[in-house]
Amino acid sequence: MFNRIMSLLQADAAPAKEKRFERVQVATCALLMEVAHSDGHYKAVEAKIVHELLANTFNLSPATVTELVDYSHQHRQDSADLFQFAREINTHFSREEKADVMEGVWRVIYADGTLDKFEDALARQLATLLRLDHQDVIERKMKVLNEVRSAEKN
Repeated sequence: MFNRIMSLLQADAAPAKEKRFERVQVATCALLMEVAHSDGHYKAVEAKIVHELLANTFNLSPATVTELVDYSHQHRQDSADLFQFAREINTHFSREEKADVMEGVWRVIYADGTLDKFEDALARQLATLLRLDHQDVIERKMKVLNEVRSAEKN
């Protein structure tokens, strides 16, 4: 019994690499889900983009992404704020990876072709929480917006 307690305590003191990635996956998913829900509507196109972003970012199977979304959804609802999720991303992601997350945020926002005031406010808050330069955020936003406009023309 003593050994079991000690192993649990040691596991918490020095989390395994897999555990850190699990937390960063949950954190990333929770932020994307928060953005998807920020306008009061969670549309199928937003869900599709969230799933694609998670699958590509973390190299996950569709079934694993579905489990991650379900798990993260509960954490997102139980959370008082977004800081804990941003802190996890800041701890484990490089500047470029955080900019990729922000690009994903813009993809979710523009999934329905519009930017509403709640989405815009949340994007600004997330950019601050992720400690991203304004220029990086705008570049990623414009990249996504240009892709959306090009797709609409075709």
